[in-house]
Amino acid sequence: MQIDKEIDTSGLNCPLPILKAKKALSELQSGQTLKVIATDGGSLRDFQAFAKQTGNELLEQQTVGSTYIHVLRRR
Repeated sequence: MQIDKEIDTSGLNCPLPILKAKKALSELQSGQTLKVIATDGGSLRDFQAFAKQTGNELLEQQTVGSTYIHVLRRR
């Protein structure tokens, strides 16, 4: 999968990972992908809700140890 932009929000708690993702997505073209690295356990649920509310597509979520990886496609 091609990733167009990646941001690391490790150490940040809700709502900061979502806010940073929102800003990063606004800098992308429609169809481009954003990878977000987070350590906030609530981010799994937060990014699911964010994708539904904004219409951006949540392509993938992974948990690697204590790190959560989210991949979104801009609508």
